[in-house]
Amino acid sequence: MSLKWTDVQDIAIELSETHSETDPHYINFVDLRNWVLALADFDDDPDRCGEKILEGIQMAWIDELD
Repeated sequence: MSLKWTDVQDIAIELSETHSETDPHYINFVDLRNWVLALADFDDDPDRCGEKILEGIQMAWIDELD
C-alpha cells in the first residue's frame, strides 16, 4: 500500500506507531512533514503538501491517541 497526502488517517496511524513517544499536540509542521516523507509506505510528491494537509494529519493523529 502506498500512502499519498490525501491518506490523512492512514498516515496518522503510521505516525502514531512510528513515533509513539511523541505528543502530536506539540509537533511542528517541519518535523511532521519530514516524518511523513520518511514513512516507508509514503509515495507522493513532497511539494503537494500544504499547511492544511499537515493540520489534518496532526488532528487525525491526536484523534488516534484518544
